[in-house]
Amino acid sequence: MDKSVGKPLDRVDGRLKVTGGAKYSAEFSPENLAHAVLVTSTISNGTITRLDTAAAEKAPGVLAVLSPQKPPKLGSDPTKKQGDVDRVVHLLQTQRVDYQHQPVAVVIADTFERATHAAALVKVQYKAGKTKAVLKASKAQAYKPKAILGKPPDHEQGKASAEKPDAEIDATYVTPFEHHNPMEPHATTAVWEGDHLTVYDATQGVFGTRTRLATLLGIPPENVRVITKFLGGGFGGKGSVWEHTALAALAAKTVSRPVKLVLRRDQMFGPVGYRPETEQRVQLKARKDGKLLLIRHETTSSTSTFDEFAEPSSMQTRILYASEQIITSHRLVRLTMGTPTFTRAPGESTGTFALESALDELAYKLNLDPVALRLQNHADQDPESGNPWSSKSLKECYRVGAEKFGWAKRNPTPGSMKDGRTLIGWGMASATYPARQMKASAKASLQPDGSVQVLCGSQDLGTGTYTVMTQIAADALGLAPAKVRFDLGDTQMPEGPISGGSWTASSVGSAVKLVSLALRDKAIALAVGDAASPLHGLEAKQVQVEGGELVAGGKRDSYAALMKRQKLPSLEAQASSGPGPDSRKYSMHSFGAQFAEVRVDPDLAEIRVSRWVGAFGGGTILNEKTARSQLMGGIIMGIGMALMEESVVDPRNGRFITHDLADYHVPVNPDVPDIDITFVPENDPYVNPIGVKGIGEIGITGAAAAVANAVYHATGKRLRALPLTLDKLLTA
Repeated sequence: MDKSVGKPLDRVDGRLKVTGGAKYSAEFSPENLAHAVLVTSTISNGTITRLDTAAAEKAPGVLAVLSPQKPPKLGSDPTKKQGDVDRVVHLLQTQRVDYQHQPVAVVIADTFERATHAAALVKVQYKAGKTKAVLKASKAQAYKPKAILGKPPDHEQGKASAEKPDAEIDATYVTPFEHHNPMEPHATTAVWEGDHLTVYDATQGVFGTRTRLATLLGIPPENVRVITKFLGGGFGGKGSVWEHTALAALAAKTVSRPVKLVLRRDQMFGPVGYRPETEQRVQLKARKDGKLLLIRHETTSSTSTFDEFAEPSSMQTRILYASEQIITSHRLVRLTMGTPTFTRAPGESTGTFALESALDELAYKLNLDPVALRLQNHADQDPESGNPWSSKSLKECYRVGAEKFGWAKRNPTPGSMKDGRTLIGWGMASATYPARQMKASAKASLQPDGSVQVLCGSQDLGTGTYTVMTQIAADALGLAPAKVRFDLGDTQMPEGPISGGSWTASSVGSAVKLVSLALRDKAIALAVGDAASPLHGLEAKQVQVEGGELVAGGKRDSYAALMKRQKLPSLEAQASSGPGPDSRKYSMHSFGAQFAEVRVDPDLAEIRVSRWVGAFGGGTILNEKTARSQLMGGIIMGIGMALMEESVVDPRNGRFITHDLADYHVPVNPDVPDIDITFVPENDPYVNPIGVKGIGEIGITGAAAAVANAVYHATGKRLRALPLTLDKLLTA
């Protein structure tokens, strides 16, 4: 029987999604459901001086209004964080306002329309303080955070070279505020039964949500059940418990009936995180042959006044290239805005824009091919730790990508390539993202009909987790994928990690493989010990599995026949997986190469991406179709990052003014070219039991730089601030 892993299997949940059978968090409607609507602040800094809820409370259908006038009772201080993804929340415990769109009241009514109407009747007056919403203006107050991803924020490796460089680049690159904007907005439906709470939540981490809610509400974690069967995207924004999730639970407790709370699109711009603005200085010194003597990467990014999140934009610079000296640092500036959070490839997406743009500048200064410059400084081992790579195919990615793109035909002179009047530009950049594995557990059950159910409570962001886990289990058990049913997204199942960091496939997939092998071995043990089995008396190691049967030579025994003879309702196994000792011996990263072509109108300064080639080494590819989709999505997001995405803030009041999908621009079909993606074969025996590195985030890394470098090649104008809009190009 052919193996399933690696094949472009259609999504097993695809039919549910296209027919409306997949229920998302906002679509659960328990009996006697009430609706909650947030009232949010209209200032970014200050104090509530008057909050009048009288008219709202008298409005038809209103059940209750929660506000700081009578703060909801909590089980713990919401300003105290427990884990890395927790965020400080207010939960109506204070009159203090720290950012625009901070929830200051919750109106609960018997219908959504009545709750919305009543929320508009709540009157709030403030004493406003000073707004600080511009990173550059407050840069003098920048401070050093305690840690970045558990590591020191500042790092220096190697020694300063006494050699005088032949070329030097010292430039500053800027990335703007950006918002996640998944198709599905944040949504929570909360149901209490006595002192037990069930929450249908649009979250990237059901177990983290359970822990945080239990702590905030003062109840045992086992009394909280969180369910997320389908998620309409998250990109990091749904990785934390924000105000609305806990407020929905508090509202349901208050009115003693289920409550649904769904954020409006404009409420997605404020209380649920965003990508912070960054200002990055990159300094490079090199010999004339391109060999780097110094890489200095200094990142300053924004955070809030009441919490802390640091965009780790300098981190990939510690490992991506070999240099005699590498110096990186991170600083934070507090602004009167909501707390930023993880956004697809946090750090690497913004950091590679700066680093890879600077390398392109250096290549032109030295009159070297940008690919050749990168090859000259290829890191054969991890420069930061000194560890060998578990596997690394970056050189092959450069070769394959350049060959498919036709890079050898490039005329290096800026402005030299044209199609009629249109300027043509080619640019490239490296891509990288860490390959991580988290702890995960799974349970597998062999059913009387020979089918298998596999469970892990971790959730599916929409990336195809249902499908690839089915494939992993099917191969380990010798079954057709149709005979495996994988289920997820429920804290009553074995524990799995948050969906983020490109580690869901590696973490959950490893647990699924181990539990499937354990179940297979149990079935084999039963068969060889069963006097009625054709395999009786054989050694277990002699038995293989294929086509739903246990096979040894010409002897066969099906799972279904075995279960019938054993008269078992099911045969079960459990297993767990997590980082092993090799994670400390080797450095584990995915790598890739991005190649972009742009077409620029010389009069209108309109930039269009017309062609794209990406080559990636991501370990074992579980499903060619879903993996290609993930990489394509990352590249498209990178095109948006390069050309259009920006959350524009009003410096007078700290309010995001591009707070809907009419004004916050993202790529649509005409903005996206054909994208040619190549998987460079990679066998990594050290990274995890299934050899997977994760490809959910690497696609966006290097993408914005590839576009910016192509724009320079087309026009001779170097733009160092994203997005690359026509006004910047016209005035450069």
